[in-house]
Amino acid sequence: MLRFLSAAFVTSETGASHDSRNATKRIPYCVRIETETGQSSTVPVAFLTPKQLEVFLQSEFKRLAQEAGVKGARIHVERAIAADYEQVLREVAACLFSAAKARAA
Repeated sequence: MLRFLSAAFVTSETGASHDSRNATKRIPYCVRIETETGQSSTVPVAFLTPKQLEVFLQSEFKRLAQEAGVKGARIHVERAIAADYEQVLREVAACLFSAAKARAA
């Protein structure tokens, strides 16, 4: 479910409890940043504890945006799904073969 943290922040969480066992567990997140000018950047996977994610969303991102002089930036955070190595190889191969076919056409 999407949870709005403020007007500029959006996150997707699964509602996992934040007990002491989860406090230090690092969870993979996909982070996408969008500016009001339409520019975007994606960090594919960042492994963060729930506390690190909270700090990042509530202070670090705001600080970085202010330092850069960017207003109206939005951040989308979603839990990433870990893939096994074989799946990664299949997806990379499919992408490369698709690009090769497009180039040959």
